[in-house]
Amino acid sequence: MIRQPSEDETISMSWRPGIPVSFFSLLAGVVTWEVAGRWAGIRFLPPLSRVLLAGIDLIASGQIITHLAASLLSLLTGYGLAVVLGLLLGGVMARFQMIEYILNPYLNAFLATPKIVLLPVMYTFFGLSRLVQVAVIFLSAFFVIVLNTMRGIQTVDPAYIEMARAFGASPHQLFRKVLLPGALPLTMAGLRLAMGYAVKGMVTGEMFITVFGIGALLRIYGGRFDAEKVFAILLVVIGVGLVCSYIIQTVERRLTHWMNPRI
Repeated sequence: MIRQPSEDETISMSWRPGIPVSFFSLLAGVVTWEVAGRWAGIRFLPPLSRVLLAGIDLIASGQIITHLAASLLSLLTGYGLAVVLGLLLGGVMARFQMIEYILNPYLNAFLATPKIVLLPVMYTFFGLSRLVQVAVIFLSAFFVIVLNTMRGIQTVDPAYIEMARAFGASPHQLFRKVLLPGALPLTMAGLRLAMGYAVKGMVTGEMFITVFGIGALLRIYGGRFDAEKVFAILLVVIGVGLVCSYIIQTVERRLTHWMNPRI
């Protein structure tokens, strides 16, 4: 027997705003920024058109490309390490309750600690090297991934676990075929959230420690009170965050498409 969609489901399927609404919302924001910049007369709110021209100038001079390449290398290294080690530790903590009890206080403590206060400690260990920046990015993302991975595995429906055991699944099969797929939504949400923290950690670390990178470039033009170039660099940072989040969302859709089949 085929189930007929309810009234709420019919409304949900018939109303899908999608790209047009998002486009017009973005367009409205762009127009508002341009008008406010031209008519408000505020020195530190330049019109968007002048910000874009400043961005083109930075790109043409090679400053954006050079500094962005250094930042992306640190981001890729730090975030990649955070994903591998975070997924591993999160899975171990979810499977072994004693380890969770031992490490949970440290996990919560580091989650609540602003990573910027750890910069002097990292500077002591690594000096003025890119390893400081990698460490800031790693710490910004690692604990979020651990927590979401652990919670995702722990919230898998016990009925699925019991069913797998009833059919003779080994602990390895149970973990690989039941727990990991069931934890994907929370785990992928943790990866998206951690990417945002990683990008912020990248900029923060470069502003305080390094002489290369997009954050260092932001510090230079911020010190000169060059609002147009500061906003142009901020747009680049926002673009990096959006692109990285889109990549993770694309991977998530491919991995979890079976959980939300289209009607």
